[in-house]
Amino acid sequence: MGIDTPEERVLIALVRAAWVASMASSAVVRRAGLTPSQYNVLRILRGAGSDGLSRNGIGERMVTRDPDLTRILSGLARIRAVTTRRSSIDRRHRVSLITERGRSLLDRLDDDVRRAAIRSLSGLSPAQLKRLEELLGVVGEGADG
Repeated sequence: MGIDTPEERVLIALVRAAWVASMASSAVVRRAGLTPSQYNVLRILRGAGSDGLSRNGIGERMVTRDPDLTRILSGLARIRAVTTRRSSIDRRHRVSLITERGRSLLDRLDDDVRRAAIRSLSGLSPAQLKRLEELLGVVGEGADG
């Protein structure tokens, strides 16, 4: 039995395109000694600012859900890119924060990751990129339901 529906064909094309488009960025991140998930966590924590985020807060913002966020955070703590502390709001909870070392690592990667993303999607015009972003936003909204 083959692929019968447009939805199946689009889903396969979408997953393949995402994988191909992310290869260059992932290679940049891996050369710096990080996994794509670790890089994602650092970007999330940089965006969170001085308040940091709980493990659940980080998990909700991940590009792809990773079941072992504790291991990712431990690895980042080992290289001193992340630190944790007790929440000032609820002392039973812990929050993670990006360190200056983690921020510096991201700063060094930002331009290379941006260039890799641009190269990966260079076959699309600005209008096509905008339309694709809109369409993927509709698909992403359906993921929460």
